[in-house]
Amino acid sequence: MIDDDIVVEVRGVHYAIGTHAIFKGLNMRVRRGAITAVMGPSGTGKTTLLRLIMGQSVAQRGHVTVFGKEVAGLERRELYKLRQRVGLLFQNGALLTDLSVFENVAFPLREHTDLPEPVLRELVLMKLQTVGLRGAAELMPAELSGGMARRVALARAIVMDPEMLIYDEPFVGLDPISKGVIVRLIQSLNRLLGTTSIVVSHDVREISAIADDSYLLAEGKVMAEGSPAELCKEQTESVRQFMSGTPDGPVPFHYPAPDYFEQLLARPDA
Repeated sequence: MIDDDIVVEVRGVHYAIGTHAIFKGLNMRVRRGAITAVMGPSGTGKTTLLRLIMGQSVAQRGHVTVFGKEVAGLERRELYKLRQRVGLLFQNGALLTDLSVFENVAFPLREHTDLPEPVLRELVLMKLQTVGLRGAAELMPAELSGGMARRVALARAIVMDPEMLIYDEPFVGLDPISKGVIVRLIQSLNRLLGTTSIVVSHDVREISAIADDSYLLAEGKVMAEGSPAELCKEQTESVRQFMSGTPDGPVPFHYPAPDYFEQLLARPDA
């Protein structure tokens, strides 16, 4: 039975690259209309989760359901249709450097619709107005600051009026003011457009201010889930370490490796 309130469901997902296990029975749900935060230390598979949701990767075991459909079972044409229902803000913005701001935002419309130019122009300017950059329409990406480029990328992500928006590390490399602007835009767009939002981030302070639901990933599973306030009250040592940003704790500094001295003393040809 399909729950209409659930847009994305991940059940018992196991995923590995070679012998390196990334997920070991991952479970999570994304509620319709909510802002869902996916957090965790670097290397815990946050971006990999997005690839599974968008069908770029397929789990070895388990199920990933988006809009009530099993992603792994979709044919290419069906998968492309599903992706058109989703707007994605890439980690680095991923603007096309040879196109103006206007043409970057217009790109999805030109690729997927046959709108007449006056209508297309109106839609692009509306989305640029939404992110506060209508006046920058004729600028090139090289002329933008990091925060401005991220906002242009967000305008492009919403130009097709998607049902769900996915933000991959939207705060990386931004100054405090730009972070505040992006936080406000995520919250306002979710409310005004009625979209469902997934925000992948390790910026606890920013995402905790706007998230309805939060999932903390570690060791291939969901270590904790709930509202940001509930996670902050969590007594598990690994959860407290991440939420407080403490360097010492269960999450190790070193990636797993052989004994240091044995490796130093080993002969290269051994």
